[in-house]
Amino acid sequence: MELLSLAALDAEDLTVISAHLQDAILRPEDLTYLAGEHRFLLAVRRFDWTPDVPPRRRLTGVHVERVLSVKTRGLAPGSTMPMSLLALTFEVTDAPSGHLDMVFSGGAAVRLEVECIEVRMKDLGPVWEAIARPGHAIDATDTAPGTVA
Repeated sequence: MELLSLAALDAEDLTVISAHLQDAILRPEDLTYLAGEHRFLLAVRRFDWTPDVPPRRRLTGVHVERVLSVKTRGLAPGSTMPMSLLALTFEVTDAPSGHLDMVFSGGAAVRLEVECIEVRMKDLGPVWEAIARPGHAIDATDTAPGTVA
């Protein structure tokens, strides 16, 4: 079993990690901010997008360094409802500082104000079969035949 280990030090690297974490499942309790260490941690069950293998998930750890503050939206305190991580994005505010956003299904989000991008992702070992590959319905408005919304 090959364990994936990635680091991101710029926005381009972060898009690679984001792609590997797309559709990772976690609960709010899997998120931890260590303010004294300026570190944000999460443990996820990421979907392994390796082609030509049966659907499977892996336990994966992620940590973000140089975190100055954390803001959340749509995370109910004490909730154990699973969420799906959709994307990690970064926006520069005063280079190299900016905010790293974690966008979850259901409209939840975490915004990390960071000095710079420093993110590490590492598979922790366990792997198990998934019931199916994740899919996303596309919201569409009704349009007349032959037209594009």
